[in-house]
Amino acid sequence: MTYPFCSEDFKAQPYWWDGTPSSPLRDRELADETDVLVIGSGYTGLHCALQTAAAGRSTTVIDAQDAGWGCSTRNGGQISGEIKPGFEALRSRYGAGRAHALVSEARGALEWLGEFVESNALDCDYSRCGRFLAAHNPRQFRRLESMARHQPDGLEQSLRIVEPGDQASEIDSNYYHGGLVIERHCALDPARYHRGLMQLAQAAGAQVHGHCAALSVERMRAGFKVVTSRGAIVARDLVVATNGYTGGVTPWQRRRVIPIGSYMLATEAMDPALAERLMPHHRVFSDTRRIVVYFRRSADGNRLLFGGRVSVFESDPVKCLPALRQEMLRIFPQLEDVRISHTWMGFVAYTFDHLPHLGVEDGIHYAMGYCGSGICLASYLGNRLGMRLLGEPGGGSAFAETRFPTRPMYSGKPWFLASAVRYYQLLDRLR
Repeated sequence: MTYPFCSEDFKAQPYWWDGTPSSPLRDRELADETDVLVIGSGYTGLHCALQTAAAGRSTTVIDAQDAGWGCSTRNGGQISGEIKPGFEALRSRYGAGRAHALVSEARGALEWLGEFVESNALDCDYSRCGRFLAAHNPRQFRRLESMARHQPDGLEQSLRIVEPGDQASEIDSNYYHGGLVIERHCALDPARYHRGLMQLAQAAGAQVHGHCAALSVERMRAGFKVVTSRGAIVARDLVVATNGYTGGVTPWQRRRVIPIGSYMLATEAMDPALAERLMPHHRVFSDTRRIVVYFRRSADGNRLLFGGRVSVFESDPVKCLPALRQEMLRIFPQLEDVRISHTWMGFVAYTFDHLPHLGVEDGIHYAMGYCGSGICLASYLGNRLGMRLLGEPGGGSAFAETRFPTRPMYSGKPWFLASAVRYYQLLDRLR
């Protein structure tokens, strides 16, 4: 199914896959045993595997689909190093010390990621482009002004207020009411980043197996037996790195993450002059709505990559494309005649406390729940997870010191999501 506004070469797959198609893995036999078994081959799992394999631990990574098939190659390529709760909310919940540690560590993860990309010479269009955080109403603009002028001691960062009258310097749209430039935020090509990371992990000795779904986990005296779709494997250490794709094989983790679909489109290549007028500084963009949208120009500058949460349970991105395009046109009505070349979706994982978590439960190690900040935090916490398995001091993290909550009667299927979305939409209209 296609629509009149779709291009002739329209594809229902991520735009990133055009330049970085899934690389076929060698059809090697699954080992009978391994020191470390990682379920999930996204950023978390591969960063963990890179650490353990480089330290000489036999390391096996398995995935139910192609390596990186999930959100690691489906996201928008925006990198923030931020967590959802602000400092004040965290201070009221945990106290000033832990709040400072959580915010500081998340922001430090952004610096860590930049250093990782640079030191490993990963070719993934990484750039420190800055973010324009747009206010969706005047009340939110005043909130952003206050946030910029009253930053917590020790957590200051470079922020620049953009008045509504100056908004055209950042975005050619009348939809917003000014905003805030966050200079340190970044962008990359997520599929190329994943490809480079996988090559590093494999070069270190990690064995990566696609189309090898974990079917059951059995606790043994000296580790775990995992039955997969390609046979059984015994592991001394087991890591769950499945985030928004966490399934029933690890029910404790599944009960603590909320899979939420995030939908994206890419326009066809536009007139370069039009693309330049839309967003002249090549930044990444998001806004202050709770039901957030996010967008950016492609690395070559000629396409708009636009994302949002326009459905609750629909997993067919083509069915959601008209609603997503309409959201784009609310912000950029001048794109009415620009056709859509790609659409896709993926599942991000939210948590009940809006924080990512790192830890171990019943011997199973995990890191997940990045709440939309997965490029940076999944990479960083995957690295920390690998160091924890090795017993290295660098494995410590403030995100391992908070309880990982769930809710009664929740088993991993978010029956409450539709009501929550309607409530947040009402708040967006009122606040």
